[in-house]
Amino acid sequence: MDLLLELLPDNVIMAVIVSILLNIIIAVAGLIPSTFITATNIVFFGFQTGLVISIIGEAAGAIISFLLYRKGVKAIEKRVNKPINNLFLERLKSAEGMEAIFLVFILRILPFVPSGLVTLAASISKMNIFHFAMASTIGKIPALLLEAYSVYYFLSWNFQYQIGATVAALIILLIYMVWSKRKKE
Repeated sequence: MDLLLELLPDNVIMAVIVSILLNIIIAVAGLIPSTFITATNIVFFGFQTGLVISIIGEAAGAIISFLLYRKGVKAIEKRVNKPINNLFLERLKSAEGMEAIFLVFILRILPFVPSGLVTLAASISKMNIFHFAMASTIGKIPALLLEAYSVYYFLSWNFQYQIGATVAALIILLIYMVWSKRKKE
């Protein structure tokens, strides 16, 4: 996070632009979490302004990713025919209209569904950009609120507690990964 804070210029307008561009880059990359940008925004701009900038950045990132993924998927769609292993994502692929809007909204709220996969599935679907932008942005707001509050309170802890919580989370993640791998075997 310190590196991100150093990247933000002293000029507030330029800092907003840099933050939004970083969100867009992370969204296009697909599977990189944006939590560090949200944390940086909260520290640099304050809670409310940082949250609004994060929402704008994530919305812009999702929209640009949607357009790029749609263009890219059309180019390689015929070469790769691998099914998606998530019921909601598979359903989204064939959805349109209100069903597609609802599915994107629900998938954006769920914190364990990677944002890049939702965008990719939506880009493959028959959903138009306006409906995607609306559902994605509205669905991202509750998830970002939860993320922002978590980050805000995490940053208010003593450094030792932050390290302890991080180590505990990494241990839980490692246990989950080992358990998942054994379950598949």
